[in-house]
Amino acid sequence: MLMSPRLRRRVERFREIKRGYYSLWILVVLILLSFVAELWINDRALMVSYQGKLHFPTYAEMIPGSTFDLGYEHETDYVELQKKLKGETPGWVWMPLVPRGPIATSSRESGYAPYPPSIEHHNYLGTDTTGRDVLARLIYGFRTAMLFSIILMIFSYIIGIAVGCMMGFWGGRFDLIMQRIVEIWSNIPFLYVVMIVSSIIVPSFWMLLTIMVFFGWTGMTYYMRTQTYKERARLYVLAAKSLGASPWRIITKHILPNSLSILVTFIPFSIAGGISSLTALDYLGFGLPPPTPSWGELLDQGVENLEAWWLATSIIFMLIAI
Repeated sequence: MLMSPRLRRRVERFREIKRGYYSLWILVVLILLSFVAELWINDRALMVSYQGKLHFPTYAEMIPGSTFDLGYEHETDYVELQKKLKGETPGWVWMPLVPRGPIATSSRESGYAPYPPSIEHHNYLGTDTTGRDVLARLIYGFRTAMLFSIILMIFSYIIGIAVGCMMGFWGGRFDLIMQRIVEIWSNIPFLYVVMIVSSIIVPSFWMLLTIMVFFGWTGMTYYMRTQTYKERARLYVLAAKSLGASPWRIITKHILPNSLSILVTFIPFSIAGGISSLTALDYLGFGLPPPTPSWGELLDQGVENLEAWWLATSIIFMLIAI
């Protein structure tokens, strides 16, 4: 699909802003890496060769230890299996770069969790209060937070843009009525709704997302209403009306493309807002249920265990960086 000259000029102008352009690519790479996190940070092996057969545990169902003659029926400990197969042929285990998962716990001979960072134990950022790897929970929590904020932004934009364009295009009594509705809607404290729902049922990813979308679409409405009011008075919109173009065509083919800069400008703030909202809910205990990897849970543990400096330092650095 060929870009219009105007859109091409905007893309070229964005490329000239080196800080923003390279930041975008860094964020895209981080998101892609987090979506395939199982391939490089996981307590399941990528590939196992045992008695002439190949196994791929990473994206397979649980493989019991009895499959590899380890003497138990629960999930295989692949680090233990790797040690077992070192002196045997044929047989080998291909582990990820960081052989730690976000849920599995670990223990050491000396002391109690949280454990400090250790290269020997492959806990490069230490563990939390239950012995789970901090680095793994940061990466998987980043994936959850980014997925949550992107989906939240998409649905909030769809509703907010649609309502805002209708308010600005038709105006009059419809605009006045919708303004009052939006004002009332935006003043409903969604945190109380989350607290009430959490007291009745265990909150899930999609339930929290639905509540956030339910109350989070009003912000974009005001910007699109103002932009539509401004664009509908321009000559190209009047020309399209005189040629018999429908309101839907005028909004989608003329007004929205010329409002693209506003939409793009607010995307980073919307994503950052979604991450902050989910982190805050998890920190307060109204977010995703344990043992889901969560930045808010790590932040809460860091605040409660200030002597474990690696907990608070890791999550604060990630929040500032994103």
